[in-house]
Amino acid sequence: LVVSDDDVWRDQFYNGNIKKGRGAIVLRLAKSWFHIGSLEILTYSGELDLLRRLLDFIIQEYFPSIALHDSNRCLEFFSTVMSETANFISLWISVGFAHGVCNTDNFYLLSMAIDYGPIGFMDSYDTSEYFVPNTSNDERRYKIGNQASAGLFNLSKLLQALKPLLDPRQKQLFTELFKTKLGLLGENDNYLIAFLLKVSLLC
Repeated sequence: LVVSDDDVWRDQFYNGNIKKGRGAIVLRLAKSWFHIGSLEILTYSGELDLLRRLLDFIIQEYFPSIALHDSNRCLEFFSTVMSETANFISLWISVGFAHGVCNTDNFYLLSMAIDYGPIGFMDSYDTSEYFVPNTSNDERRYKIGNQASAGLFNLSKLLQALKPLLDPRQKQLFTELFKTKLGLLGENDNYLIAFLLKVSLLC
């Protein structure tokens, strides 16, 4: 944390109560800054060659257990990120932590939280699950009761980002991964998976 000698005006809680305080710069260090959005934006813009090269770089640098020459490396990558993300969210919920901005630019591929922003811990157990540390989140989109759903939604965006790199057989394997994670046993669960992902943030 580097603090300046100059004062700045801030409305800390966005309620019109402006106060003067010293300016500061927070320096954050992390093993990696690649997040789901890093891949999502390349798919959205149609830069599929760059998407493939970036994914291979990420796998080579941060996922040594996945072989680059493996034709199923995308599947293994997604499966690993999905499992580690689910585990990480479970851990933070277990201690009453809530992430205030659970979008794809704040969900990192290495399953870590490094953003300095609206985060917080519940002071006491709230059975309503309405606790949210983001004071500008009036709709409570990222309330603590929605953290897991937000994670599932973001993983669905990662799946969409990776799909252009897959052949038809691998796309079916993607579906099987989601069925396993959701505990679905039917043969025609694609619609149900799509429905669950679509409504996951509306609860």
